[in-house]
Amino acid sequence: MPLLVLAFPAIDPVALEIGPIQIRWYALAYVASLLLAWRYVRRLSLGQPAVMSGEAVDDLLVWATLGVILGGRLGYVLFYKPGYYLAHPVEALQVWQGGMSFHGGLLGVTLAILLFACGLKLSPLRVADMVAPAVPIGLGLGRLANFVNGELFGRVSDVSWAMVFPMGGPAPRHPSQLYQAALEGVVLFLVLFVATGNARLRERSGMLTGIFLIGYAIARGVGELFRQPDAHIGFLLAGATMGQLLSLPMLAAGIWLVWRRTGR
Repeated sequence: MPLLVLAFPAIDPVALEIGPIQIRWYALAYVASLLLAWRYVRRLSLGQPAVMSGEAVDDLLVWATLGVILGGRLGYVLFYKPGYYLAHPVEALQVWQGGMSFHGGLLGVTLAILLFACGLKLSPLRVADMVAPAVPIGLGLGRLANFVNGELFGRVSDVSWAMVFPMGGPAPRHPSQLYQAALEGVVLFLVLFVATGNARLRERSGMLTGIFLIGYAIARGVGELFRQPDAHIGFLLAGATMGQLLSLPMLAAGIWLVWRRTGR
């Protein structure tokens, strides 16, 4: 055990309370993520190749929001607690009680992009290439919200910056939410920012999407090495976590997208 343990900054998860209405930091992270991502994609829509108008980006925001919320919740229900929600189906609809899955949200947004693009006769991959560089914004803010809530904390550790989380018992743990905010948010955003600035990469449909999928799978895989697995799931195949296993199809899809456009 470390001689000095950092105190967890006990931030009230409720950012604002108006009478019976509570606005949580987690909800604000979702709202801020969608708004910032929308503005960023609108900016990208001004560049080349021309994929869609700014007005179309506005419409896409609605589709993406539905995809994130519905897909994220459904993914959590199916991937993390299928048995529980099978016995308590009504609670599966109670999104405000918490429980969202990024991988489910990704599937929801993918479906939303497909429907949106087909409706406007646009290339789904081109639209995905516009959206992918903005996704790390939400990932980073979401992980910071996890930290504020004191949830999804790391494994027991003796590093000097380990923290004792209120819901994690007396042992100091990795602040893995911050690691993941840095990897999935900051680092991945910068990688995609640089890639987006390369005209050759932008011209190859699916390339930016592939880079995002590969980058996220790697970032999530590394972050999960420090994160405590969900108590009701634990470690799975060969000691991997659910997050790592769900990221493997993303890695494969990303490698395929990049490979198919390499050298063309």
